[in-house]
Amino acid sequence: MLRYTLMRLGVFVGCFVVVWGLVYTGIVPRGFGASNGIWMILLALLLSAPISFVVLRKERDRASAGIVQRVDRMKSNLEASRSQEDDVDDAARAQG
Repeated sequence: MLRYTLMRLGVFVGCFVVVWGLVYTGIVPRGFGASNGIWMILLALLLSAPISFVVLRKERDRASAGIVQRVDRMKSNLEASRSQEDDVDDAARAQG
């Protein structure tokens, strides 16, 4: 998951550098007043989202599979804990 996050951040930074260059050269208009930084960040986010979706598909699927494995492991541990509690409760009722 960390690898995917870092790769996504890298795509965003790359897009931000490109947007900054385009704004600096005047190809893309500057924001109004002091909003130039926010304008560049929003434009970089808008560009990086579809790029990340396409380019990082395999890494996203790998991260998703890891999350599913962890959730399944936690569910099985929870179920094992519940069954132990039920066994102890049944044993206590049988004795009492």
